[in-house]
Amino acid sequence: MTKPDPEAEIHQLQLRLAQVARLAAIGEMSGGLAHELNQPLTAVANYAQACDRMLGMPDPDIGEIRGALKEITAQAVRAGDIIHRLRTLARHDRLDSELTDLNALLGELTGLIQLDARAHQVRCNFELAAHLPPISVDRAQIQQVIVSLVRNSIEALAEAIAATREISVRTRRSSPGTVEIVVCDNGPGVAASILPCLFDPFCSSKPHGTGLGLAISRTILRTHQGSLDYRPNTPRGACFIVRLPIAAEE
Repeated sequence: MTKPDPEAEIHQLQLRLAQVARLAAIGEMSGGLAHELNQPLTAVANYAQACDRMLGMPDPDIGEIRGALKEITAQAVRAGDIIHRLRTLARHDRLDSELTDLNALLGELTGLIQLDARAHQVRCNFELAAHLPPISVDRAQIQQVIVSLVRNSIEALAEAIAATREISVRTRRSSPGTVEIVVCDNGPGVAASILPCLFDPFCSSKPHGTGLGLAISRTILRTHQGSLDYRPNTPRGACFIVRLPIAAEE
């Protein structure tokens, strides 16, 4: 009888935890995304009703009907694109590293993040440095980390005045051989009482938080020979810094 491989079992457990965290992040985004998804679906219904009314007229304007049908197509494509991006983020069950352009990886998330931020009246700015060297990563896992960090910032801004809520996502080259993704907000920051255990499992300041998001994110980054750190933002708020090694020497 073949003995179980402890390393393989640990690896599978990490993958399952990562999948749970990814689905949890999507669940947290669902309220805002449902609102955004409802907009194109409502538009489709309205344009369809307009077509029905126009076709019932004695002398329908074919040009106007065609215009409404084009709008139906555009809005359906918009709704389908939201669903496709959600499925891409959710469907992943193995470590699969590949040579990746960091800014392109973030670009795939921009639409989803902006929809979620807008639904919570948060302004999210992307500042992506040009000409970054490639990295070798599991794209879905790194995207999961970024979504989790942005979601944390959105939740931290819930009590702030809507007009002042801001998040920035920046990429840059840091020390030799390393690139960074920095997610900052202007919320209340991390409480001093939480700092010592910030990245420990089950450490959370949220009333209903699991305290697993940052712990799993740091584990994912360590498997990529990277790191996740925290520093206070200036003049207020929180910054989380993701560091990843570049894939090749220049």
